[in-house]
Amino acid sequence: MKFVDEAIIKVHAGDGGNGCVSFRREKFIPFGGPNGGDGGSGGSVWLVADEGLNTLIDFRHQRSFKAQRGENGMGSDMYGKGGDDTTIRVPVGTVVTNVDTDEIIGDLTAHGQRLLVAQGGKGGLGNIHFKSSVNRAPRKSTPGTPGEVRELKLELKLLADVGLLGFPNAGKSTFIRAVSAATPRVADYPFTTLHPNLGVVSLGTDQSFVIADIPGLIEGAAEGAGLGIQFLRHVARTRLLLQIVDIAPIDGSDVVEQVHAIEHELEKFDPELLQRPRWLVLNKADVLPQDERQAVAEDIIKRLAWTQPWFLVSAIARENTMAVCQQVQRFFEAQHQAHEGRTDMLPGDVRLRGES
Repeated sequence: MKFVDEAIIKVHAGDGGNGCVSFRREKFIPFGGPNGGDGGSGGSVWLVADEGLNTLIDFRHQRSFKAQRGENGMGSDMYGKGGDDTTIRVPVGTVVTNVDTDEIIGDLTAHGQRLLVAQGGKGGLGNIHFKSSVNRAPRKSTPGTPGEVRELKLELKLLADVGLLGFPNAGKSTFIRAVSAATPRVADYPFTTLHPNLGVVSLGTDQSFVIADIPGLIEGAAEGAGLGIQFLRHVARTRLLLQIVDIAPIDGSDVVEQVHAIEHELEKFDPELLQRPRWLVLNKADVLPQDERQAVAEDIIKRLAWTQPWFLVSAIARENTMAVCQQVQRFFEAQHQAHEGRTDMLPGDVRLRGES
């Protein structure tokens, strides 16, 4: 299935029903007075996050969604029935933006989370509300208000703990195959990966994390070159970046320059990504003689003045790949313990009344 991570849809909430002008008409009860009921409220449009969905491809076929209109009020003090809401299922990780104002309406990050994107109109008032001591037979009612109409941009950002970065053919897909059950396409030509792949790395009971492989980046990706600009957004939520580098490129290109090129693209796309923990994984060690691997790796690290963790691996031979994953797991556990150890209340925390 083709991966789709953006969609434009139009949502139209239901209009409110009109109020009714009516008078009581019964035998032997002259001048019974007004009894026109109110119109019902229109249905609203909601988005709900569903972990069973992985793409936005369904919105290629249906782009318009409308909630039910409220019924008009009726005589005998009968109010109109409210319109039914419309619920639209979207993948977990969907960011919703108002196309007209470019304002982010919401971010659905948890299964079952709901977001109101179009409010239904209010029902109009019947003439029973306009009766007074000087106007015993009002012939006035109000129409229902229209429901909100919005054009929305849906943008899917994958929820992963670890994001893989690197040039095409650096071995990212091979790495994710080596450490998880994911089976992305692997071939000996650039841009084999055309859509993001997610894999779950399991190291034991309650020891697992999600890793995301995005298409290879090239220089100019942040401006739209190659495929990277479409998928850089998927590393925006990750807690850790693994930069996969071919330690001995066939074309003879400089590994240090490749690392700096990726850094430059990250900075242009989102400077905050450069501040995120980023580890270096020197891949394809199997192409070098056993006695030269360590020296070549240490020379690269020295020239980069690299201060964060780094690893020398062979993804295709699965050498040292699980050691990387074990280190990643320890990193997340340390983060979790540090978070639990905080005693101060975070902004937005609310304690129940009576709690100390």
